[in-house]
Amino acid sequence: MDRIKLLQIYEKIEEYDRIIIGVHKRPDGDCLGTAYGLKDIIKTTWPKKKVSVAAEKVKYLNFLGKPNDLKDKDFEGALFISVDTAGSDRIYEQRYNLANFFIKMDHHIAVENFGDIDYVDTGRPAATMIIMDLFNVADGKLKMTEVGAKALYTGTLTDTGRFKFSGVNGDTFRSVSVLFDNGLQTREVYDNLDVRTEKMTKFKGFFLQHFKKTENGVAYFIVKPRYLKRFGITLGDASSLVNELSYFDDCPLWILMAEYEGKIVRARMRSKGPAINELANKYDGGGHPMACGANLGTWKRAKELLKEMDTLAKEYKESL
Repeated sequence: MDRIKLLQIYEKIEEYDRIIIGVHKRPDGDCLGTAYGLKDIIKTTWPKKKVSVAAEKVKYLNFLGKPNDLKDKDFEGALFISVDTAGSDRIYEQRYNLANFFIKMDHHIAVENFGDIDYVDTGRPAATMIIMDLFNVADGKLKMTEVGAKALYTGTLTDTGRFKFSGVNGDTFRSVSVLFDNGLQTREVYDNLDVRTEKMTKFKGFFLQHFKKTENGVAYFIVKPRYLKRFGITLGDASSLVNELSYFDDCPLWILMAEYEGKIVRARMRSKGPAINELANKYDGGGHPMACGANLGTWKRAKELLKEMDTLAKEYKESL
């Protein structure tokens, strides 16, 4: 934690009356939890400030807040804060360059340095933890409501795999305790995260029956457009099942691949053995050592990535 830089961020937030919080494309729980948690802290501390969240809507996270419709004039003279985003090309709201000042707050391995203040702490298992660091270093000057505590808890819960993933430590739980001190009620969080439609339940059964494994134990599933049509689900719904491939004792690596808009192929890569971030970087992606994304472009490159993951799995097993 860089206390000095966090205090600089605090001072910039205090300075600006209009603030826009930006997230990455196809935001997850940590991304939106960070954004809405930060928004609540700023609005609760300085009620007269105008704070907006520039993001896509994600149905299962609607309980956290509602994104704002913004015009060019809203950015002019404003402070823009990008959260949970390693590269500027992944920011959902690309009009950030119209803002007066830019702050980046992220916990991924840096693939690009950008922002007038560039704050990255890869030691935090979730981006929400950086917002809680900011809250704590302010020594009581910042405030939050139950709304902010709920958002920050949701982001922490989802990005740590409900506190199962590496990086979780005593600081994680000490920060979460502060959320309880500020009115956190967890019932609504679990009620929203644990619910699953009948369509998704049926697709999960199909998913678990049709995943495949490579020779050396890489579990993988390819989301095909006809599956989405057949089960009446979205690509986001299907992709959310990636960690269902994590339970096999002979599979240290797993991957979910899908075709996105413009027929561009992307992948979600996971590991419980060897680090995979360098491999993800090779395929125009990045992230954490054990959880990454890759922008493959074509199915040919997808096959190449799968082959390299299989080799990595083989080397890992041989090293044990």
